[in-house]
Amino acid sequence: MDELNVQVSLYNRHRNGRYSSYKGTVGKVARNVLHQHFNETVPFKVLHTDVTQVHLADTKWAYVSAITDEASKEVLAFQVSNSPNSKLIMDTLDELTENIPEGIKPIIHSDQGWHYQLNYYTDKLSEKKFIQSMSRKGNCLDNAPIESFFHLLKTECLNGFPQCKDIGEFKEITKNYVDWFNNRRISQKTKGMTPCEYREHALAV
Repeated sequence: MDELNVQVSLYNRHRNGRYSSYKGTVGKVARNVLHQHFNETVPFKVLHTDVTQVHLADTKWAYVSAITDEASKEVLAFQVSNSPNSKLIMDTLDELTENIPEGIKPIIHSDQGWHYQLNYYTDKLSEKKFIQSMSRKGNCLDNAPIESFFHLLKTECLNGFPQCKDIGEFKEITKNYVDWFNNRRISQKTKGMTPCEYREHALAV
């Protein structure tokens, strides 16, 4: 698309207000453990997280923080807020710990967003014995699995950003989508199974 100078008009409106969590080095920058090797097949081994934003009809923004499983593509945590603050990030981690088996110690890969560098986040990962990994600065391909999920969310669920009237409506629509995505959406990447079916199949082998 770059070579042909082609752009997707679906995203042009949003680019004018694109959210960026990168504020430089404000805390600890973890090493990149994955190096774009997205070939994990066992669930709960490698997870991806990020934050994205969606414009609402009331001129406000909704911020989505999610965590997905690289192997099963399952959405393990999905939180929505009107602010990309520490509570949004910690609520996401809390939801994750409720949805994974006890004693699991996955790699959690993110970009270099400011919230992923600060002590409240890194200390929580250390407490849970999760392994932190970060993308290189300004390289979205280093975290392609979560970027792919956000793309599907915005195209399949929001259908080109139809503006939800407020954050309450946005939460309801996206909650239903995540349930459908995990339990009904099949994919070649998960051998024709849903993410939850793939997880159960892979763990039973």
